[in-house]
Amino acid sequence: MKQPLIAAALVATAIASPVQANYETVGDVGQFAVPLAALAVSFYKDDTEGMQQMLKGWVITQGITHATKRITNVRRPNKSNYQSFPSGHTASAFSGAAYLHHRYGMKYGLPAYIAASVVGHSRVHANKHWATDVAGGAALAYGVSYLVTSTYDDPNLAIMPANFENGGVGVAFSYTL
Repeated sequence: MKQPLIAAALVATAIASPVQANYETVGDVGQFAVPLAALAVSFYKDDTEGMQQMLKGWVITQGITHATKRITNVRRPNKSNYQSFPSGHTASAFSGAAYLHHRYGMKYGLPAYIAASVVGHSRVHANKHWATDVAGGAALAYGVSYLVTSTYDDPNLAIMPANFENGGVGVAFSYTL
């Protein structure tokens, strides 16, 4: 029951309407909400290994993001500074989304990707980033997550080969509550 609620919360974050008075705030909040939601899912599943992988991926992504900003010196569309590429807000949000996807599958990843995409869109809409900055931040986060996140092995689920009485072979599933 809690799983659909978490997914609904992520979708609600994603569809926090652009008609709100300050759409930029959606991105400001979402950059932290998506990775925190990812940590909450892992906490709920008592998946300490996953929480460590999430934090590791987020820290590496942020480190590469901020180093790349200094190296590339891309000017923001609003001309406020030269730290446009890649989008840190987007990289942060996509760290959470990609982690959920890689760790638990698209059932968790899809709503988080939608929320992370809204974060990226809000940054372009606020004239803080070019679309390429957002794409770069998303790609970076996805790649780092791919490298540091392993698939979750549910300790309650057992999948094993089976020999049946009629001489057939197959796969047996067992799930302990």
